[in-house]
Amino acid sequence: MSTAKTGDTVRIHYTGTLKSGEVFDSSEGRDPLEFVVGSGQIIPGLDRAIPGMEVGDKKTVEVPCAQAYGETNSEARQAVPRGSIPDHIPLEVGTQLQMQTPQGQVVQVFIAEVTETEVTLDANHQLAGKDLTFAIEMVGIDAA
Repeated sequence: MSTAKTGDTVRIHYTGTLKSGEVFDSSEGRDPLEFVVGSGQIIPGLDRAIPGMEVGDKKTVEVPCAQAYGETNSEARQAVPRGSIPDHIPLEVGTQLQMQTPQGQVVQVFIAEVTETEVTLDANHQLAGKDLTFAIEMVGIDAA
């Protein structure tokens, strides 16, 4: 039986949880996640846990935020006047939106806070600043 190594294409089933136990993502009911080990297609802390696994292996991986989506960057948050948000957009915390930079780049943001006068938009990944836990199962390995 082969073991996963850098450059191999692998397929895993996974469930990702926060410290509270809340599930933030899972492949349950979907096709397994397929990626090339060491290619940067997934977060570094999870990628580093794959080499050495064989089909059928299961493990739990603790990934600190620095090896996941990084620390929260306060400069990625911006308060805008509430009136500058179009009326058709629901002003609910967690709502995801797209903004365009002056250079034309599209940026994903979410509503982080709503007051009577301002809406705070956050371009950080919603899992930034959070340590993550993954329960993974190796279900396929295609050698490089």
